[in-house]
Amino acid sequence: MASLKEIKGRIGSVEGTLKITSAMKMVASAKLHKAQVAIENMLPYDRQLHKIMVSLLSGDAKVTTPLSQPHDRIKRIAVVAVASNSSLCGGYNSNVLRHTTALLDEYKKTLTKPEAEAAEAIDCYVIGRKLDQSLAKLRGFNHIRQYVERGDNPKFETAKELAEKLMKDYVEGRIDKVELVYMHFKSTASQVPTREVFLPLELKTDSTGEGPTGYIIEPTQTEVLNALVPDALCMKIYTMMLDAQAAEHAARTVAMQTATDNANDLLGELRIQYNKGRQAAITAELLDIVGGSMQ
Repeated sequence: MASLKEIKGRIGSVEGTLKITSAMKMVASAKLHKAQVAIENMLPYDRQLHKIMVSLLSGDAKVTTPLSQPHDRIKRIAVVAVASNSSLCGGYNSNVLRHTTALLDEYKKTLTKPEAEAAEAIDCYVIGRKLDQSLAKLRGFNHIRQYVERGDNPKFETAKELAEKLMKDYVEGRIDKVELVYMHFKSTASQVPTREVFLPLELKTDSTGEGPTGYIIEPTQTEVLNALVPDALCMKIYTMMLDAQAAEHAARTVAMQTATDNANDLLGELRIQYNKGRQAAITAELLDIVGGSMQ
């Protein structure tokens, strides 16, 4: 059995850890609230853009854009994977890593047979140091680290730079498909691994199969669409980064809350153990005193 001094030392250590996890939980909660506000402010604009594009790409007067036209053959793809720059967020980073590696392995098998050619057929854009460190140990794809540090504080300029590069490569035929991998923020207790096609552009219509109508288009539908689609795709990358950041803070909030609860439980057990040990020591001393006085 541990001595009273050792138990008291463990109590002090757990109390120190408890202060850290409690503080980290409060910080993560504050950041999560800020990220939620950013997403809620972004969603109405994003949804309206989606409705307008559905209207332009469906109905009687259909117009097309090169970004919505699938290539005849998928020979080269790009993957954009978003994770965290730091740890202590539960299974957040490991979930992103697992789904990213599964996607990369899938395309390694379908794009090219020789392993040497796979690295030339897959571009993986990594956002987040933890994912970058894990993927650096793997082979068989082109590891692009230009945006690794951009995940902590998402900015529209970063999203626009990345989206424009991907759109240019797609239109010029250097890549044939782009997919996104990230954790979608559903609620504080639930973050959903998400795999989404970025290019070619896919728009979902309503239940009738037609997009909303009634828009007055000037000057022409084609000109409006060509101006609107790149902005919408830039917005999609930015929304993904905000969504992933909210999921990260939610995962860290839950992880730190769990750690705090576990520390409180352990602290309670140690205090009971310490009190029992102290009572046993006092009883032993009293028995020694009583025994000595009777001799």
